[in-house]
Amino acid sequence: MASPTGTTEAPFGHMLTAMVTPFTADGAVDYPAVRRLAVYLVDEQRNDGLIVSGTTGESPTTSDEEKQRILSTVLEAVGDRATVVAGAGTNDTRHSVELARAAARAGAHGLLVVTPYYSKPPQEGLYRHFATVADSTDLPVMLYDIPGRSGVPIQTATLIRLAQHERIVAVKDAKGDLFAGSQVMTMTDLAYYSGDDVLNLPWLSVGAAGFVSVVGHVVGAQLARMIELYRDGDVAEALAVHRQLAPVVEGIMMSAGGAIMAKAALAMVGMPVGPVRSPLVAETERQNAELRACLVAGGVKLTDT
Repeated sequence: MASPTGTTEAPFGHMLTAMVTPFTADGAVDYPAVRRLAVYLVDEQRNDGLIVSGTTGESPTTSDEEKQRILSTVLEAVGDRATVVAGAGTNDTRHSVELARAAARAGAHGLLVVTPYYSKPPQEGLYRHFATVADSTDLPVMLYDIPGRSGVPIQTATLIRLAQHERIVAVKDAKGDLFAGSQVMTMTDLAYYSGDDVLNLPWLSVGAAGFVSVVGHVVGAQLARMIELYRDGDVAEALAVHRQLAPVVEGIMMSAGGAIMAKAALAMVGMPVGPVRSPLVAETERQNAELRACLVAGGVKLTDT
């Protein structure tokens, strides 16, 4: 299935959120809530793409069968008007290939493939892993470079080499090295996406195509506007949006972070998505209060009491 929002310069769209996975109180996947959340993110938060079953979607603790049904649910809900990218990366190349092929059969528009974690493979191992997954389907691939979680960065030379693969078209960067990213963009056609909300605007300044965001769960519309402003040449107004959203980034990303605080924030804006799965735990009362204050400071309208 072709991406409904992708372009040559932004193959997965511009504004994407790494979507959390809603659970019921007893820990089962809440598929009606998955659908509601996907529609909310696209129609109200102006996402033109969604990542499903990434780290923020708690992929390490969802089964392959759950991943398939989550993906199908999101595709049915918004797949005609947003690019739906399936997380298919693990630290097992064979398992990653299985997930990639299952995602392709379900109709995903693309794949997100993270650096194999814990194993700490050498760069040749990274190259072979990514190339093997990209060879396994006809879907475009976004590499996910996050050494803070995986333990190994994708080095510049490896990225340049991987860019020669016709289906490896983008990088979600959470390495935070803007100069290295600039080098790769200069020497290849890889599209870069900010994978760290702290650096969204700086990444635009060196040529990124857009964002894969966590805070986009509650301020996706503002982030989409930031991208539009910057692309239209209104850097000053884009900077104003960046500064307005700084408290939101702090509240969601600087405390418990990721899925925990994104789910807490969604509950505060009237889009409850249930608990997290172990080994993650709910935010503390203090973290909750700090998050609430940060959201208010960033202009987010809260609807809970």
